Amino acid sequence: MNRIKSITAWIVCVALMSSPPVRAAEDERRDNAPMMRLVRPITESAKESVVQILSGGRPVALGTVVSEEGYVLTKRSELSGDPIRVRLSDGRLFPARVAAVRRRNDLAMLRIEADDLTLPPIAFTSTAPPIASFLVSPGRTGRPIGIGVVGVNARPIDHRGRLGVMLEDDSVGRALVQGVWPQSGADDAGIEPGDLIIAINGREENSRLGVIETLRGMFPGEQVRLTILRPNGESRDVDTLEMDARIREFGVMQESESDSKVNGPRNVRLSGFDRVIQHDTVLDPDECGGPVLDTLGRVVGINIARAGRVVTYSLPSSLVLPEMISMLEEARAASR
Repeated sequence: MNRIKSITAWIVCVALMSSPPVRAAEDERRDNAPMMRLVRPITESAKESVVQILSGGRPVALGTVVSEEGYVLTKRSELSGDPIRVRLSDGRLFPARVAAVRRRNDLAMLRIEADDLTLPPIAFTSTAPPIASFLVSPGRTGRPIGIGVVGVNARPIDHRGRLGVMLEDDSVGRALVQGVWPQSGADDAGIEPGDLIIAINGREENSRLGVIETLRGMFPGEQVRLTILRPNGESRDVDTLEMDARIREFGVMQESESDSKVNGPRNVRLSGFDRVIQHDTVLDPDECGGPVLDTLGRVVGINIARAGRVVTYSLPSSLVLPEMISMLEEARAASR
């Protein structure tokens, strides 16, 4: 019966969307208040399986409950600080810890630390949403937070994480910094032209190509520790410095101020996914990590990145399921 009501509500919703505009621009938006009320029966089914993730004292993402034991999938790159806490649909707040990670697709498995807590897990469907179909994203309280349309077939997104340095060989082939991109992670860390990178995360690097290869394995949002040799002009000595820098999206680094304003706030990591569903739901960055549903209320994936003004990426269920299973096995084995 609930599913029938959901389908009926959606038919009405589509009918309203296709009717001629007769109200103010605010009412003509797809995510206006009447539309959100119409699709609420769809998102209510996921109400107790969507949680809010707080890291470093602030909301950073949503989470998707995948086991009644309190395991939750979320977006890894937003977990920037401790402690991690999880807010449930009823408002209760519990501490949580990272139990497993999958860097390649920016997933983290959290374990809620609470005794006698049972949560209903999300049930993923193997059905892939076709192009031009509607998707609905639920929030922590069961209300819809966005409605979107699938734009293209699921596809990989190459990772474009960069430190923000231009390198050349020094006299023995080591990585000498020739230039630094403005507003890059390297720029913020204080790296300067003339610096020599001799180690990354404590591992010695003896060549420019070795530095480039190591940095290519870092995803946007990840932090890297660099060991730098810097000439000291006053004493003619060479100082050894340890510097922490964050890998950033190269596309974002290239944007003008106007581009950034048009695209609006986005996640730290926007690229480097094996496969994504692209839809035009407008989400805030801290609304990623939760499930995305089709018009029948089936869970077709997890929202993983707000990538542009009207571009959101979701990991499809066909990718999430094997990752989830292996992460649960890893986490449970470690807790024995």
